[in-house]
Amino acid sequence: MSIAENILEIREKIAAAAREAGRDPSEITLVGASKMNDAAACKEAIAAGIDVLGENRVQEMVQKLSEGAYVGAPLHFIGHLQRNKVKQVVGYVDLIQSIGSLALLDEVEKVAASKSLVQDILLEVNIGEEDAKSGFAPADIFAAAEYALTKEHVRVCGLMTIPPFDADRDTNIQYFNKVRALYVDINEKLFHNELKCLSMGMSGDYEDAIRAGATMVRVGTAIFGARNYNL
Repeated sequence: MSIAENILEIREKIAAAAREAGRDPSEITLVGASKMNDAAACKEAIAAGIDVLGENRVQEMVQKLSEGAYVGAPLHFIGHLQRNKVKQVVGYVDLIQSIGSLALLDEVEKVAASKSLVQDILLEVNIGEEDAKSGFAPADIFAAAEYALTKEHVRVCGLMTIPPFDADRDTNIQYFNKVRALYVDINEKLFHNELKCLSMGMSGDYEDAIRAGATMVRVGTAIFGARNYNL
């Protein structure tokens, strides 16, 4: 199937999951996770009506920016971001989804201030509390959001999470529900219910994520096909 056909099929599944949860399918943003796919594939996805493209790797993103890969769609950074690469991301993307530490938040604030702009971000929740994964522990996300509110050059738009890859479906759904509860809590208590973005769910679980309340899903292989990690 082509990228356009894949996107159409995913849209149908998104709509079905949303309706099952009593939600409007138009509330769900589809992010095409375009890691390891070239500029031509990105352009094909944009032509097919993808809502957003999302990149995981700074170097790859910079290269594809130079090739005009993202013209016509918003660009999000969705991968692990190192502090020494923040300058290459802030101001070049519409949203950084993966702010998972106070040190990284401080660096984004510093770079955004130097560029006289406000960078939209999501706070990443390490819902499985995995040692090898970045993100705020669930117990720390409220304080992180409070801290972010003191910054003038970052704007929190919501939360993002990636459950442990080896979690079974029932556990995965529990993780999604827990992050949804955290999102509702900080939205009500800190943001006057103005947050709009709960990013969770990928190719294998985006329907469950939508039923649990996701407003944004990040889909890669189901759109672009299997990645060639030998490249």
